[in-house]
Amino acid sequence: NLCPQELRSRCFWRAVLAEAMATLILVGTVLGASVAPAPLAPALAGGLVAGALACTLGAPQANPALTLALLCTRKLGALRGTAGILAQCAGAVLASAAAHLALPDGVGLVTRVTAVGTAGQALAWETFATFQLALAAFASSEQAAPLAPLALGSAVAAGALAAGPLSGGSMNPARSLGPAIVTGVWDHHWVSWSIPRVGMG
Repeated sequence: NLCPQELRSRCFWRAVLAEAMATLILVGTVLGASVAPAPLAPALAGGLVAGALACTLGAPQANPALTLALLCTRKLGALRGTAGILAQCAGAVLASAAAHLALPDGVGLVTRVTAVGTAGQALAWETFATFQLALAAFASSEQAAPLAPLALGSAVAAGALAAGPLSGGSMNPARSLGPAIVTGVWDHHWVSWSIPRVGMG
């Protein structure tokens, strides 16, 4: 049976741990940068840390949307993909809990639809931003380009800047899930989890 054999593999658990650690670092960095009033800070922080993680932790997805895309295209096994998504969500919750305790009161940790547009517009922009991120991630992994971390980080920053004014520019269901669980605020949370189905399903 393949599943028990895979569960006994150190490589499997290293990959799962890398997903948890990478998501914890990514979400924690973005939430810390969210203290700044301008959207530029979290966008740049997300882009920089995504590029750094691609160099240091073996290019983890740190994003359920990207993991689901790999599952749909059969580039990732079901067990490893499921374990990776659970690890990503766990890392995001831990980072969100720490940020909720450490950051000043009133800091907006939760991504939500802004007053600028509607939920439908937010979904459209989140889908577009996540699609271009997935395209960059797939292209850089398949071509093994030396500048892949730069491409990935740039895609994260560009997507956050583009979608941020309408939806918060999450592009990452785990990044939205963690703060929602910690704060209990679930306004328009479905937008974040509709991204994999609409943009990459």
